Amino acid sequence: MSAGGAARRRPLDGVRVLDCGTFIAAPYCATFLAEFGAEVVKVEMPGTGDPTRRFGTPTSCGDSLVWLSESRNKKSVTIDLKKPEGAELLRRLAEKADVLVENFQPGTLEKWGLGWEVLRARNPRLVMVRISAYGQTGPYSPRPGFGRIANAFGGISFLAGDPDRPPVTPGSATLPDYLSGMYGAMGALMALRERDRSGAGQVVDIGLYESVFRILDELAPAFQHSGTIRQRMGPGTVNVVPHSHYPTKDGRWIAIACTSDKIFARLAEAMGHPEWAGEGRWGTLARREAERAQVDAAVAEWTARHDRDALLDLCSRGEVPCGPLYAIDEIFSDPQYAARQNIAFVAEPRLPGAPPLALPNVVPRLEATPGRIDSAGPALGAHTDAVLRDWIGLAPGEIDDLRRSGAI
Repeated sequence: MSAGGAARRRPLDGVRVLDCGTFIAAPYCATFLAEFGAEVVKVEMPGTGDPTRRFGTPTSCGDSLVWLSESRNKKSVTIDLKKPEGAELLRRLAEKADVLVENFQPGTLEKWGLGWEVLRARNPRLVMVRISAYGQTGPYSPRPGFGRIANAFGGISFLAGDPDRPPVTPGSATLPDYLSGMYGAMGALMALRERDRSGAGQVVDIGLYESVFRILDELAPAFQHSGTIRQRMGPGTVNVVPHSHYPTKDGRWIAIACTSDKIFARLAEAMGHPEWAGEGRWGTLARREAERAQVDAAVAEWTARHDRDALLDLCSRGEVPCGPLYAIDEIFSDPQYAARQNIAFVAEPRLPGAPPLALPNVVPRLEATPGRIDSAGPALGAHTDAVLRDWIGLAPGEIDDLRRSGAI
């Protein structure tokens, strides 16, 4: 599934996508579609481009590692959408597109004459994915926002961290961007499926916070049902125990997940205390919940007496769900990651002499028509002339005139 492999048919071959977003949310949606065959044209501001080009670790080619990874498989064109000529170019490109994705603050595209009603009039079959901080409607819709705000407003930041400490970032401040990008891609695919039946496109409308709120399991029904307001639990998990991170003798950490009494009985056996399970002190979830601190302390005392790899072996042989808490260097050396080719190594011509870029590979894995990485993120405007020629038939002289005017 890495670049350079033999070309194979992909599910979205022939689908055309305009990526008008910036940073991660909408662009990740477009990247997902590009991995599975869509022709994705990234629309960027002339001279500066997407801010993601300068976000993260810089490289000698002038673009960051974030850009090279997350703008994979795309073509770059430069168009100034604020100029009337640039806006008209986008309208003409939209006539030829199947999907347009954007994540401007609501009202921005409308201000430039590029809102949904305008684009739909030019192309009734267009699907428009709109990702913004709070969605296109509601009292907060005009507000700006990023992933960190979505984590906070969506309810997950309040849950992240230890009970006696301030809330922390739940893994990554960009988590809502990636989640929203995935929901956006799923929405685009469903809208395209409906278009196959009706012939009409539609808007896919996503607020960054909504993607976070959607994954909070029983948080909403538990509050409505019994007034429960879940608090921070550190590495612990509500409703089940032991289900946490535990220290090891060699200074590492192991994750153990006992989601049922049956699994706890296996753990108790592995720990050498089968009497704790069944009719014993902690044989039922209710008993373990009542003494959560004591249960976790007993498990931690056991894990601290063994090296991590020995614990993984003990748990695996006992059919206890377990796993190491990996840093990125350990991911690179793990045989499971290697066997699944979860890291793709992609050559970048703009980095001569450098080793291939290590990029997270395509997910999900389709057996017959898999996605793939054809190229890393492109140079700014590398495909402007070709796209304007191939999509809307502009002649070289017309392109030159647009470039002189600053529209491209």
